[in-house]
Amino acid sequence: SVYRVQTLFGKTGQKLRDQMLQAGIRDPKAPMYYLIAQIALPFILFLFALLILSKSDDPSPMFRMGLMFGLPFAGAMIPRLLVKNYIIKRQLDISMSFPNALDMMLICVQGGIGMEQAVDRVADEMAEYSPVLAEELGILSAEMGMLNDRRQALQDFSRRVGSGAARSFATAMIQAEQYGT
Repeated sequence: SVYRVQTLFGKTGQKLRDQMLQAGIRDPKAPMYYLIAQIALPFILFLFALLILSKSDDPSPMFRMGLMFGLPFAGAMIPRLLVKNYIIKRQLDISMSFPNALDMMLICVQGGIGMEQAVDRVADEMAEYSPVLAEELGILSAEMGMLNDRRQALQDFSRRVGSGAARSFATAMIQAEQYGT
């Protein structure tokens, strides 16, 4: 279904999938549910507005117009606002605990532990304080272990998290590996 969203909507589908991942919604069908909600909710609220108007006693023309256009517009905006709210909340949580995770990672790497093991260790340690960051670091650790290309794993981490700190971290790690530092 992720493939279907990407083939149906191209870059828009990939952007929508990235937004779902940044919001912490990992269900592969989530972009389709989101699009269905964005299409169906305005119609449902329009029908609800018609129901309200049919049961009310001669409402003013301004109230009638506001209800007929306002409810469908709100219905189109609700899914977008909910996803955006989840993204902001998640990124704030990650941004608050990311400096501590970087400090722990630095200590592990300076102690002689490899990058994959350091990320895994930090994910275990962060689970109590920031489950969201621990989950993302756990996924990063698994991807680094499974993929031959660390660069791709770091880029996926940056895309999934979406915060500036994660992008800077991924870029720094990619450059460090590229230049052998």
